[in-house]
Amino acid sequence: MDNSVSDRQIRTTWHLFWQAAMGRDFVSNPQLLEMITERLTDAHRRPGRILLFYQLAPKEIHLLSRIPVGDSPREVVREVAPVVARWMRELDGVRGPAFAERYRAHEVRTDAELKYEVRMLAWRPVASGLCASPMHYVNSSLRITLGLRRARGFESRALLDVFEGAVLEARSEMRRSIRRRPSTAELREWELNHGLAVAVGSAGPSFGMVREVDGPAAALVAAATPQNIDGALALLERWVATRLEMPTEARLATTPGPIGVRARALVAGLAVLAGLCPAAAVARHFNRARATLCEQMIASRKREEDRQLLGTPVRLIIDEVKKLSRRTMR
Repeated sequence: MDNSVSDRQIRTTWHLFWQAAMGRDFVSNPQLLEMITERLTDAHRRPGRILLFYQLAPKEIHLLSRIPVGDSPREVVREVAPVVARWMRELDGVRGPAFAERYRAHEVRTDAELKYEVRMLAWRPVASGLCASPMHYVNSSLRITLGLRRARGFESRALLDVFEGAVLEARSEMRRSIRRRPSTAELREWELNHGLAVAVGSAGPSFGMVREVDGPAAALVAAATPQNIDGALALLERWVATRLEMPTEARLATTPGPIGVRARALVAGLAVLAGLCPAAAVARHFNRARATLCEQMIASRKREEDRQLLGTPVRLIIDEVKKLSRRTMR
C-alpha cells in the first residue's frame, strides 16, 4: 500500500474542525445533532470527496475529509459552517456567533499520520470525560467503521482501506491501533499542534503570557511539569545545566559569573529557536534586561560549542531530561 494518503494527482486529506462559541452546544439537541451529521455527509457527495471520519462533541466538530485536486477545504467548510450556524441560531432562539472562531485545517500527509489522527480523535471524548472508552462514544463514525452501529448513509470503506486486509481484518487492525490510550503528554501535544489549546506562562509583559505553539514548542510544553511555558523553560534549564556540567540543583536565574551568563543565553536561544517564546519573555523569566540577554545570545551563537548545543533536536533534549529524571528518582 502507498505510504501516502495524499495522492497529489487525485486528492489530499484534511482534518477540519470547529469549536463552539460560548453558550453553544453541538450535541445537546438531538435534532440538531442529526442535522449536523447529515450535513457533514451531504457536503461530501460531490465527485471525488470522501468523508473518512467525523466526530461531534458538545464544543467541537471534527472531520477527516479527502478532497480532490481542484477542490479545497474551504469549499467543504462553506457547505457546512453557514448552514450549521443558521440551524443553531434558529433552534437556540439566540442571535450571535455559533463558532468560537473560524475553522481550523490540518493537512494529513501519510497513512501513519491518518492513523494517528484517528487514534487521538477516538480518545478525545475519553480525555474530555464524555465516556469511559472510545468504543462507547456514540456521536462519532468510529462505531460505524468498526461495525458496532448501522451506517445510515456513512461509507466506512475508505478509512478501512488505510488498514490492512479485508473488512474484518482492517477492523481488527484499527482496533489495535487505537487500543493504547495516549499519555497526557501525547494528548497535550496533539491539542497544541491543532490549536485546540494554548500555552500559558507567567513571564508575560503584565498579566502573563498566552500563545499558540506547535511543533518543537508544543513538544516542550507537553513534556514539561507543569505543562506550560514556565515548565518548558525549566526543562530547558535542566538540560542546559546538565550539558554544562553544572550542579543539578543550580538555579540559572541566580547563577553568577560567565557560566550563568552562558547558560541563560543558551536557554533563551533554544526557546526562541523552538518557537516557545520570544527572548523578552525569557529575560523576564530570569529577571534580566532583554537587551543584555540578546547581546549574550549573539555571543553564544558565535561559539562553536554553543552552536552545537543550540542545534540539538528538541526530541533529544526531552529524552535526555526524562532519562535524567529517572536516574534521579532511583
